[in-house]
Amino acid sequence: MAEPVGRPSDRASDPGDRQQVPKNTHNGSHTWQVIAGSAVLGLVVAAGAVLAAGPWDNGQRKAERDAAVAAGRTGGAHHGRPTPEHPRPAPSAPPVLPALGATVRDAPQDSAGLRDTLAPLLGVPGLGARVAASVVDTATGKQLYGHGAAVPMVPASTVKIATAAAALCALGPDHRIATTVRLSPDSRTLTLVGGGDPTLTPAALRTLAATAARALRESGRTSVRLTHDTSRYTGPERHPIGPNDNIAPVVALMADEGRLDDSDRGPAPRAGDPAGAAARTFAGHLEKAGVDVAGASREARAPARARTVATHRSAPLSALVERTLTNSDNDIAEALARQTALAAGESADFAGARRAVTAELKKLGVPVAGARLTDGSGLDRQGRVTAALLTGLLTRAADPKRPELRPVLTGLPVAGFSGTLDNRFDDGAGGSGLIRGKTGTLTGVNSLAGTVVDPQGRLLAFAFLARDTSSPAAAESALDALASALAAPGRRETAGGS
Repeated sequence: MAEPVGRPSDRASDPGDRQQVPKNTHNGSHTWQVIAGSAVLGLVVAAGAVLAAGPWDNGQRKAERDAAVAAGRTGGAHHGRPTPEHPRPAPSAPPVLPALGATVRDAPQDSAGLRDTLAPLLGVPGLGARVAASVVDTATGKQLYGHGAAVPMVPASTVKIATAAAALCALGPDHRIATTVRLSPDSRTLTLVGGGDPTLTPAALRTLAATAARALRESGRTSVRLTHDTSRYTGPERHPIGPNDNIAPVVALMADEGRLDDSDRGPAPRAGDPAGAAARTFAGHLEKAGVDVAGASREARAPARARTVATHRSAPLSALVERTLTNSDNDIAEALARQTALAAGESADFAGARRAVTAELKKLGVPVAGARLTDGSGLDRQGRVTAALLTGLLTRAADPKRPELRPVLTGLPVAGFSGTLDNRFDDGAGGSGLIRGKTGTLTGVNSLAGTVVDPQGRLLAFAFLARDTSSPAAAESALDALASALAAPGRRETAGGS
Protein backbone atom coordinates (compact mmCIF):
# COMPACT_ATOMS: atom_id res chain seq x y z
CA MET A 1 0.00 0.00 0.00
CA ALA A 2 1.10 3.56 -0.53
CA GLU A 3 2.77 5.01 2.53
CA PRO A 4 2.61 8.62 3.69
CA VAL A 5 6.02 10.23 3.93
CA GLY A 6 7.61 9.87 7.33
CA ARG A 7 5.17 7.24 8.62
CA PRO A 8 6.01 3.66 9.48
CA SER A 9 4.44 1.04 7.28
CA ASP A 10 0.94 0.04 8.39
CA ARG A 11 -0.62 -3.21 7.41
CA ALA A 12 -4.29 -3.38 6.57
CA SER A 13 -6.50 -2.82 9.56
CA ASP A 14 -7.48 -6.47 9.68
CA PRO A 15 -5.68 -9.13 7.65
CA GLY A 16 -8.11 -11.58 9.23
CA ASP A 17 -10.58 -10.75 6.47
CA ARG A 18 -7.78 -11.10 3.93
CA GLN A 19 -6.98 -7.39 3.83
CA GLN A 20 -3.42 -8.00 2.74
CA VAL A 21 -1.08 -5.18 1.85
CA PRO A 22 -0.92 -4.76 -1.94
CA LYS A 23 2.40 -5.87 -3.40
CA ASN A 24 3.01 -2.43 -4.65
CA THR A 25 1.94 -0.78 -1.46
CA HIS A 26 -27.73 -14.18 37.99
CA ASN A 27 -29.65 -10.81 38.05
CA GLY A 28 -28.13 -10.64 34.66
CA SER A 29 -28.75 -14.25 33.64
CA HIS A 30 -30.51 -13.09 30.49
CA THR A 31 -27.35 -11.24 29.53
CA TRP A 32 -25.37 -14.29 28.57
CA GLN A 33 -28.49 -16.06 27.34
CA VAL A 34 -28.92 -13.42 24.67
CA ILE A 35 -25.51 -14.23 23.25
CA ALA A 36 -25.40 -17.96 23.92
CA GLY A 37 -27.73 -18.58 21.00
CA SER A 38 -25.65 -16.62 18.53
CA ALA A 39 -22.25 -17.80 19.75
CA VAL A 40 -22.79 -21.42 20.76
CA LEU A 41 -25.43 -22.41 18.26
CA GLY A 42 -22.98 -21.49 15.54
CA LEU A 43 -21.61 -24.99 15.99
CA VAL A 44 -24.98 -26.49 15.15
CA VAL A 45 -25.64 -24.43 12.06
CA ALA A 46 -23.63 -25.17 8.94
CA ALA A 47 -20.91 -22.66 8.20
CA GLY A 48 -22.44 -21.86 4.84
CA ALA A 49 -25.72 -20.83 6.44
CA VAL A 50 -23.92 -18.55 8.86
CA LEU A 51 -22.03 -16.84 6.08
CA ALA A 52 -25.10 -16.51 3.89
CA ALA A 53 -27.38 -15.06 6.56
CA GLY A 54 -24.82 -13.00 8.42
CA PRO A 55 -24.74 -12.56 12.16
CA TRP A 56 -27.44 -9.90 11.96
CA ASP A 57 -30.17 -12.11 10.46
CA ASN A 58 -31.52 -12.94 13.87
CA GLY A 59 -35.07 -12.78 15.26
CA GLN A 60 -33.72 -12.30 18.76
CA ARG A 61 -31.80 -9.20 17.71
CA LYS A 62 -34.79 -7.85 15.78
CA ALA A 63 -37.07 -8.24 18.77
CA GLU A 64 -34.57 -6.44 20.98
CA ARG A 65 -34.22 -3.64 18.45
CA ASP A 66 -37.99 -3.21 18.30
CA ALA A 67 -38.13 -3.17 22.09
CA ALA A 68 -35.47 -0.46 22.15
CA VAL A 69 -37.38 1.67 19.63
CA ALA A 70 -40.67 1.23 21.48
CA ALA A 71 -39.00 2.30 24.70
CA GLY A 72 -38.02 5.58 23.07
CA ARG A 73 -34.30 5.04 23.69
CA THR A 74 -33.26 6.03 20.18
CA GLY A 75 -32.26 9.44 18.91
CA GLY A 76 -31.87 11.08 15.55
CA ALA A 77 -34.45 10.97 12.78
CA HIS A 78 -36.35 8.55 10.54
CA HIS A 79 -37.37 6.17 13.32
CA GLY A 80 -40.35 3.88 13.24
CA ARG A 81 -42.34 3.00 16.33
CA PRO A 82 -43.36 -0.65 15.89
CA THR A 83 -45.35 -2.57 18.45
CA PRO A 84 -42.88 -3.75 21.10
CA GLU A 85 -41.86 -7.38 21.10
CA HIS A 86 -40.18 -8.72 24.20
CA PRO A 87 -37.25 -10.95 23.23
CA ARG A 88 -37.37 -14.54 24.30
CA PRO A 89 -34.31 -15.85 26.09
CA ALA A 90 -31.93 -17.77 23.85
CA PRO A 91 -31.07 -21.35 24.86
CA SER A 92 -28.71 -21.43 27.81
CA ALA A 93 -25.19 -22.66 27.26
CA PRO A 94 -25.02 -25.63 29.70
CA PRO A 95 -27.72 -27.65 27.87
CA VAL A 96 -26.22 -26.81 24.49
CA LEU A 97 -22.61 -27.72 25.18
CA PRO A 98 -23.29 -31.37 26.16
CA ALA A 99 -25.45 -31.72 23.06
CA LEU A 100 -22.39 -30.81 21.04
CA GLY A 101 -20.44 -33.69 22.54
CA ALA A 102 -18.58 -31.85 25.28
CA THR A 103 -18.63 -32.66 28.97
CA VAL A 104 -17.70 -29.67 31.11
CA ARG A 105 -15.45 -30.45 34.05
CA ASP A 106 -13.79 -28.38 36.74
CA ALA A 107 -13.35 -25.13 34.81
CA PRO A 108 -12.01 -22.18 36.83
CA GLN A 109 -14.74 -20.37 38.78
CA ASP A 110 -12.71 -17.50 40.20
CA SER A 111 -10.05 -14.95 39.42
CA ALA A 112 -7.28 -17.20 40.71
CA GLY A 113 -8.29 -19.93 38.30
CA LEU A 114 -8.34 -17.51 35.40
CA ARG A 115 -4.96 -16.13 36.42
CA ASP A 116 -3.46 -19.61 36.40
CA THR A 117 -4.99 -20.23 32.98
CA LEU A 118 -4.20 -16.93 31.26
CA ALA A 119 -0.89 -15.76 32.76
CA PRO A 120 1.28 -18.34 30.94
CA LEU A 121 -0.49 -17.58 27.66
CA LEU A 122 0.13 -13.84 28.03
CA GLY A 123 3.85 -14.44 28.33
CA VAL A 124 4.39 -16.17 25.00
CA PRO A 125 6.91 -14.46 22.67
CA GLY A 126 4.33 -14.01 19.92
CA LEU A 127 2.59 -11.27 21.91
CA GLY A 128 5.68 -9.11 22.25
CA ALA A 129 6.77 -7.25 25.35
CA ARG A 130 3.67 -5.12 26.00
CA VAL A 131 0.36 -6.87 26.63
CA ALA A 132 -2.86 -5.74 28.31
CA ALA A 133 -5.80 -7.94 29.21
CA SER A 134 -9.24 -7.66 30.78
CA VAL A 135 -11.89 -10.33 31.36
CA VAL A 136 -15.28 -9.33 32.78
CA ASP A 137 -18.38 -11.28 33.79
CA THR A 138 -21.02 -9.33 31.88
CA ALA A 139 -23.82 -10.38 34.23
CA THR A 140 -22.18 -8.77 37.25
CA GLY A 141 -19.77 -6.28 35.68
CA LYS A 142 -17.00 -7.75 37.82
CA GLN A 143 -13.52 -7.92 36.33
CA LEU A 144 -12.43 -11.52 36.76
CA TYR A 145 -8.93 -10.96 35.41
CA GLY A 146 -6.84 -7.93 34.60
CA HIS A 147 -3.30 -7.39 33.42
CA GLY A 148 -2.48 -3.79 32.58
CA ALA A 149 -6.21 -3.32 31.98
CA ALA A 150 -6.01 0.44 32.59
CA VAL A 151 -2.90 1.02 30.45
CA PRO A 152 -3.65 2.95 27.21
CA MET A 153 -2.67 0.89 24.18
CA VAL A 154 -2.91 1.26 20.40
CA PRO A 155 -6.23 -0.46 19.67
CA ALA A 156 -6.08 -0.86 15.88
CA SER A 157 -9.53 -1.91 14.66
CA THR A 158 -10.87 -2.90 18.07
CA VAL A 159 -11.60 0.83 18.46
CA LYS A 160 -14.54 0.20 16.11
CA ILE A 161 -16.34 -1.22 19.16
CA ALA A 162 -16.17 2.24 20.73
CA THR A 163 -17.19 3.95 17.48
CA ALA A 164 -20.17 1.65 17.06
CA ALA A 165 -21.36 1.97 20.66
CA ALA A 166 -21.14 5.76 20.54
CA ALA A 167 -23.12 5.96 17.29
CA LEU A 168 -25.86 3.68 18.61
CA CYS A 169 -26.02 5.64 21.85
CA ALA A 170 -26.26 8.98 20.03
CA LEU A 171 -28.55 8.04 17.14
CA GLY A 172 -30.30 4.77 17.94
CA PRO A 173 -30.31 1.52 15.93
CA ASP A 174 -33.05 2.60 13.49
CA HIS A 175 -31.46 5.84 12.33
CA ARG A 176 -30.86 6.00 8.56
CA ILE A 177 -28.52 8.31 6.63
CA ALA A 178 -30.27 10.26 3.87
CA THR A 179 -28.92 11.15 0.43
CA THR A 180 -31.14 13.70 -1.30
CA VAL A 181 -31.63 15.46 -4.61
CA ARG A 182 -32.72 19.10 -4.44
CA LEU A 183 -34.12 21.30 -7.20
CA SER A 184 -33.48 25.04 -7.27
CA PRO A 185 -36.48 27.43 -7.13
CA ASP A 186 -36.12 28.16 -10.87
CA SER A 187 -35.91 24.42 -11.64
CA ARG A 188 -32.68 24.95 -13.58
CA THR A 189 -30.19 23.40 -11.14
CA LEU A 190 -30.30 19.97 -9.59
CA THR A 191 -28.05 19.21 -6.60
CA LEU A 192 -27.05 15.79 -5.36
CA VAL A 193 -26.62 16.24 -1.60
CA GLY A 194 -24.49 13.77 0.34
CA GLY A 195 -25.56 12.87 3.83
CA GLY A 196 -22.52 10.75 4.68
CA ASP A 197 -23.67 7.30 3.55
CA PRO A 198 -20.63 5.38 2.24
CA THR A 199 -22.86 2.41 1.33
CA LEU A 200 -24.75 4.34 -1.34
CA THR A 201 -24.79 2.22 -4.51
CA PRO A 202 -24.99 2.95 -8.25
CA ALA A 203 -28.42 1.30 -8.16
CA ALA A 204 -29.56 3.79 -5.52
CA LEU A 205 -28.20 6.63 -7.65
CA ARG A 206 -30.19 5.29 -10.60
CA THR A 207 -33.38 5.32 -8.54
CA LEU A 208 -32.66 8.85 -7.31
CA ALA A 209 -32.10 9.97 -10.91
CA ALA A 210 -35.35 8.39 -12.11
CA THR A 211 -37.33 10.08 -9.34
CA ALA A 212 -35.63 13.41 -9.98
CA ALA A 213 -36.31 13.12 -13.72
CA ARG A 214 -40.04 12.73 -13.05
CA ALA A 215 -40.00 15.85 -10.89
CA LEU A 216 -38.22 17.78 -13.64
CA ARG A 217 -40.76 16.71 -16.24
CA GLU A 218 -43.54 17.82 -13.91
CA SER A 219 -41.79 21.21 -13.77
CA GLY A 220 -41.62 21.34 -17.55
CA ARG A 221 -37.85 20.89 -17.67
CA THR A 222 -35.86 18.46 -19.80
CA SER A 223 -32.41 19.90 -19.11
CA VAL A 224 -30.57 21.02 -15.96
CA ARG A 225 -27.24 22.04 -14.58
CA LEU A 226 -25.91 19.58 -12.01
CA THR A 227 -24.02 20.27 -8.80
CA HIS A 228 -23.05 18.07 -5.88
CA ASP A 229 -23.03 19.11 -2.22
CA THR A 230 -20.54 17.61 0.26
CA SER A 231 -20.85 20.33 2.89
CA ARG A 232 -22.27 18.05 5.57
CA TYR A 233 -18.70 17.01 6.44
CA THR A 234 -15.93 19.48 7.22
CA GLY A 235 -12.18 19.34 7.81
CA PRO A 236 -9.56 17.23 6.03
CA GLU A 237 -10.87 14.56 3.69
CA ARG A 238 -7.77 12.41 3.94
CA HIS A 239 -7.34 10.08 6.87
CA PRO A 240 -4.12 10.76 8.84
CA ILE A 241 -2.69 7.52 7.43
CA GLY A 242 -2.63 9.21 4.01
CA PRO A 243 -3.68 7.81 0.62
CA ASN A 244 -4.34 4.14 1.27
CA ASP A 245 -6.27 1.28 -0.28
CA ASN A 246 -7.87 0.55 3.09
CA ILE A 247 -9.92 3.76 3.17
CA ALA A 248 -11.33 6.31 0.76
CA PRO A 249 -11.24 10.06 1.34
CA VAL A 250 -13.77 10.77 4.09
CA VAL A 251 -16.45 12.78 2.29
CA ALA A 252 -20.20 13.10 2.69
CA LEU A 253 -20.95 11.81 -0.82
CA MET A 254 -19.61 8.61 -2.34
CA ALA A 255 -20.84 5.39 -3.91
CA ASP A 256 -19.57 1.94 -2.98
CA GLU A 257 -17.02 3.50 -0.61
CA GLY A 258 -15.20 5.02 -3.57
CA ARG A 259 -14.04 1.56 -4.70
CA LEU A 260 -12.80 1.26 -8.27
CA ASP A 261 -13.29 -2.50 -8.48
CA ASP A 262 -16.20 -4.83 -7.74
CA SER A 263 -15.16 -5.61 -4.15
CA ASP A 264 -17.33 -4.84 -1.13
CA ARG A 265 -14.73 -5.30 1.63
CA GLY A 266 -11.02 -5.22 2.22
CA PRO A 267 -8.45 -3.03 0.46
CA ALA A 268 -9.18 -1.76 -3.04
CA PRO A 269 -8.12 1.06 -5.34
CA ARG A 270 -10.12 4.16 -4.40
CA ALA A 271 -11.32 7.20 -6.32
CA GLY A 272 -9.36 10.33 -5.55
CA ASP A 273 -12.62 12.31 -5.74
CA PRO A 274 -15.42 9.95 -4.62
CA ALA A 275 -18.02 12.73 -4.62
CA GLY A 276 -17.24 13.73 -8.19
CA ALA A 277 -17.36 10.07 -9.26
CA ALA A 278 -20.78 9.62 -7.64
CA ALA A 279 -22.05 12.78 -9.34
CA ARG A 280 -20.87 11.53 -12.73
CA THR A 281 -22.69 8.24 -12.19
CA PHE A 282 -25.82 10.16 -11.19
CA ALA A 283 -25.53 12.38 -14.27
CA GLY A 284 -25.29 9.32 -16.50
CA HIS A 285 -28.51 7.94 -15.03
CA LEU A 286 -30.23 11.31 -15.52
CA GLU A 287 -29.26 11.26 -19.20
CA LYS A 288 -30.67 7.74 -19.55
CA ALA A 289 -33.88 8.96 -17.91
CA GLY A 290 -34.25 11.61 -20.61
CA VAL A 291 -32.74 14.63 -18.86
CA ASP A 292 -30.06 16.63 -20.65
CA VAL A 293 -27.27 17.55 -18.19
CA ALA A 294 -25.43 20.70 -19.19
CA GLY A 295 -21.69 20.24 -18.64
CA ALA A 296 -19.95 18.45 -15.79
CA SER A 297 -21.18 18.55 -12.24
CA ARG A 298 -19.43 21.03 -9.99
CA GLU A 299 -19.25 21.07 -6.19
CA ALA A 300 -21.62 23.61 -4.63
CA ARG A 301 -24.09 23.90 -1.79
CA ALA A 302 -27.73 23.39 -2.66
CA PRO A 303 -29.61 26.72 -2.87
CA ALA A 304 -31.25 27.71 0.41
CA ARG A 305 -34.80 27.50 -0.96
CA ALA A 306 -34.28 24.42 -3.07
CA ARG A 307 -36.87 21.68 -2.62
CA THR A 308 -36.13 18.00 -2.13
CA VAL A 309 -37.34 15.93 -5.07
CA ALA A 310 -35.75 12.55 -4.29
CA THR A 311 -34.42 10.81 -1.19
CA HIS A 312 -32.54 7.58 -0.55
CA ARG A 313 -32.02 6.28 2.99
CA SER A 314 -29.30 3.91 4.06
CA ALA A 315 -29.84 0.64 5.87
CA PRO A 316 -30.61 1.12 9.59
CA LEU A 317 -27.69 2.09 11.78
CA SER A 318 -27.87 -1.34 13.43
CA ALA A 319 -27.06 -2.98 10.08
CA LEU A 320 -24.28 -0.49 9.36
CA VAL A 321 -22.75 -1.21 12.77
CA GLU A 322 -22.89 -4.95 12.19
CA ARG A 323 -21.31 -4.63 8.75
CA THR A 324 -18.61 -2.39 10.21
CA LEU A 325 -17.67 -4.91 12.90
CA THR A 326 -18.07 -8.09 10.86
CA ASN A 327 -15.93 -6.92 7.95
CA SER A 328 -13.85 -4.33 9.85
CA ASP A 329 -15.10 -1.71 7.41
CA ASN A 330 -13.00 1.43 7.80
CA ASP A 331 -15.16 3.66 5.60
CA ILE A 332 -18.39 2.94 7.47
CA ALA A 333 -16.56 3.31 10.79
CA GLU A 334 -15.44 6.82 9.91
CA ALA A 335 -18.97 7.64 8.75
CA LEU A 336 -20.37 6.42 12.08
CA ALA A 337 -17.95 8.68 13.94
CA ARG A 338 -19.00 11.71 11.88
CA GLN A 339 -22.70 10.91 12.23
CA THR A 340 -22.12 10.86 15.99
CA ALA A 341 -20.47 14.28 15.73
CA LEU A 342 -23.42 15.67 13.78
CA ALA A 343 -25.89 14.32 16.35
CA ALA A 344 -23.89 16.01 19.11
CA GLY A 345 -23.68 19.36 17.31
CA GLU A 346 -19.93 18.97 16.83
CA SER A 347 -17.99 19.67 13.65
CA ALA A 348 -18.16 16.69 11.30
CA ASP A 349 -14.40 16.17 11.08
CA PHE A 350 -11.82 14.03 12.89
CA ALA A 351 -11.56 16.42 15.85
CA GLY A 352 -15.32 16.82 16.25
CA ALA A 353 -15.85 13.08 15.96
CA ARG A 354 -13.26 12.48 18.68
CA ARG A 355 -15.04 14.84 21.04
CA ALA A 356 -18.48 13.46 20.28
CA VAL A 357 -17.53 9.79 20.57
CA THR A 358 -15.68 10.41 23.83
CA ALA A 359 -18.70 12.25 25.24
CA GLU A 360 -21.02 9.37 24.36
CA LEU A 361 -18.70 6.87 26.01
CA LYS A 362 -18.73 8.95 29.16
CA LYS A 363 -22.52 8.82 29.14
CA LEU A 364 -22.27 5.04 29.08
CA GLY A 365 -20.19 5.15 32.24
CA VAL A 366 -17.19 3.26 30.89
CA PRO A 367 -13.62 4.16 31.92
CA VAL A 368 -12.30 6.66 29.39
CA ALA A 369 -9.19 7.72 31.31
CA GLY A 370 -6.22 7.55 28.95
CA ALA A 371 -8.37 7.06 25.86
CA ARG A 372 -7.56 9.09 22.76
CA LEU A 373 -10.01 8.37 19.96
CA THR A 374 -8.23 9.97 17.04
CA ASP A 375 -10.35 8.25 14.40
CA GLY A 376 -13.29 5.90 14.07
CA SER A 377 -11.54 3.08 12.24
CA GLY A 378 -8.37 2.43 14.23
CA LEU A 379 -6.03 3.08 11.31
CA ASP A 380 -4.42 5.98 13.14
CA ARG A 381 -1.53 4.75 15.28
CA GLN A 382 -1.92 7.75 17.58
CA GLY A 383 -5.18 6.37 18.98
CA ARG A 384 -5.26 4.85 22.47
CA VAL A 385 -7.78 2.83 24.46
CA THR A 386 -7.58 0.53 27.47
CA ALA A 387 -8.59 -3.10 27.69
CA ALA A 388 -10.95 -2.08 30.50
CA LEU A 389 -12.70 0.40 28.21
CA LEU A 390 -13.36 -2.28 25.60
CA THR A 391 -14.70 -4.84 28.08
CA GLY A 392 -16.76 -2.09 29.68
CA LEU A 393 -18.42 -1.35 26.33
CA LEU A 394 -19.04 -5.03 25.60
CA THR A 395 -20.60 -5.39 29.04
CA ARG A 396 -22.89 -2.42 28.39
CA ALA A 397 -23.89 -3.94 25.06
CA ALA A 398 -24.84 -7.18 26.86
CA ASP A 399 -26.98 -5.36 29.43
CA PRO A 400 -30.66 -6.34 28.99
CA LYS A 401 -31.56 -2.75 29.83
CA ARG A 402 -29.61 -1.48 26.80
CA PRO A 403 -31.05 -3.37 23.81
CA GLU A 404 -30.16 -0.45 21.53
CA LEU A 405 -26.50 -1.44 21.92
CA ARG A 406 -27.01 -5.09 21.02
CA PRO A 407 -25.70 -4.70 17.42
CA VAL A 408 -22.24 -4.23 18.97
CA LEU A 409 -22.42 -7.90 19.97
CA THR A 410 -24.38 -9.33 17.06
CA GLY A 411 -21.97 -7.69 14.61
CA LEU A 412 -18.88 -9.34 16.08
CA PRO A 413 -17.45 -12.02 13.76
CA VAL A 414 -17.94 -15.63 14.84
CA ALA A 415 -14.68 -17.54 15.30
CA GLY A 416 -14.04 -19.86 12.40
CA PHE A 417 -17.23 -18.84 10.60
CA SER A 418 -17.62 -15.21 9.57
CA GLY A 419 -16.00 -11.86 8.86
CA THR A 420 -12.45 -11.22 9.99
CA LEU A 421 -12.47 -14.43 12.06
CA ASP A 422 -13.52 -16.76 9.27
CA ASN A 423 -10.01 -18.18 8.91
CA ARG A 424 -9.02 -18.01 12.58
CA PHE A 425 -9.37 -20.53 15.42
CA ASP A 426 -8.79 -23.46 13.07
CA ASP A 427 -5.93 -24.96 15.09
CA GLY A 428 -8.06 -27.18 17.32
CA ALA A 429 -7.83 -24.84 20.32
CA GLY A 430 -11.58 -25.19 20.88
CA GLY A 431 -12.83 -21.66 20.24
CA SER A 432 -14.41 -22.11 16.80
CA GLY A 433 -18.08 -21.21 16.95
CA LEU A 434 -17.93 -20.31 20.64
CA ILE A 435 -16.17 -16.95 20.40
CA ARG A 436 -17.21 -13.67 18.85
CA GLY A 437 -14.48 -11.07 18.54
CA LYS A 438 -13.29 -7.87 16.89
CA THR A 439 -9.82 -8.15 15.48
CA GLY A 440 -7.21 -5.40 15.20
CA THR A 441 -3.97 -5.38 13.23
CA LEU A 442 -1.38 -2.75 12.40
CA THR A 443 2.34 -3.23 12.01
CA GLY A 444 3.54 -4.39 15.44
CA VAL A 445 0.03 -4.16 16.91
CA ASN A 446 -2.40 -7.04 17.36
CA SER A 447 -5.61 -7.13 19.37
CA LEU A 448 -8.75 -9.14 19.93
CA ALA A 449 -11.83 -8.13 21.94
CA GLY A 450 -15.18 -9.84 22.17
CA THR A 451 -17.37 -12.28 24.06
CA VAL A 452 -17.38 -15.96 24.92
CA VAL A 453 -19.71 -18.23 26.87
CA ASP A 454 -17.54 -20.10 29.36
CA PRO A 455 -18.17 -23.69 30.52
CA GLN A 456 -20.30 -22.43 33.41
CA GLY A 457 -22.57 -20.59 31.01
CA ARG A 458 -21.28 -17.14 31.94
CA LEU A 459 -21.02 -14.61 29.16
CA LEU A 460 -17.53 -13.15 29.48
CA ALA A 461 -16.29 -10.00 27.79
CA PHE A 462 -12.58 -10.01 27.02
CA ALA A 463 -9.98 -7.71 25.51
CA PHE A 464 -6.37 -8.61 24.73
CA LEU A 465 -4.11 -5.87 23.33
CA ALA A 466 -0.50 -6.50 22.26
CA ARG A 467 2.16 -4.01 21.19
CA ASP A 468 5.58 -4.51 19.59
CA THR A 469 4.68 -7.86 18.07
CA SER A 470 7.08 -9.14 15.45
CA SER A 471 4.94 -11.69 13.63
CA PRO A 472 1.25 -11.13 12.85
CA ALA A 473 0.66 -14.87 12.47
CA ALA A 474 2.28 -15.69 15.81
CA ALA A 475 0.41 -12.86 17.55
CA GLU A 476 -2.94 -13.92 16.12
CA SER A 477 -2.34 -17.51 17.18
CA ALA A 478 -1.48 -16.37 20.71
CA LEU A 479 -4.57 -14.17 20.90
CA ASP A 480 -6.75 -17.02 19.67
CA ALA A 481 -5.29 -19.28 22.34
CA LEU A 482 -6.16 -16.73 25.04
CA ALA A 483 -9.78 -16.45 23.92
CA SER A 484 -10.06 -20.22 23.47
CA ALA A 485 -8.80 -20.73 27.00
CA LEU A 486 -11.87 -18.87 28.25
CA ALA A 487 -14.17 -21.11 26.26
CA ALA A 488 -12.32 -24.38 26.90
CA PRO A 489 -9.72 -23.81 29.64
CA GLY A 490 -8.01 -27.17 29.32
CA ARG A 491 -10.27 -28.97 31.75
CA ARG A 492 -12.76 -30.47 29.33
CA GLU A 493 -13.06 -33.87 27.80
CA THR A 494 -15.03 -34.97 24.81
CA ALA A 495 -17.75 -37.53 25.22
CA GLY A 496 -16.48 -41.03 24.62
CA GLY A 497 -12.82 -40.11 25.11
CA SER A 498 -10.34 -38.43 27.43
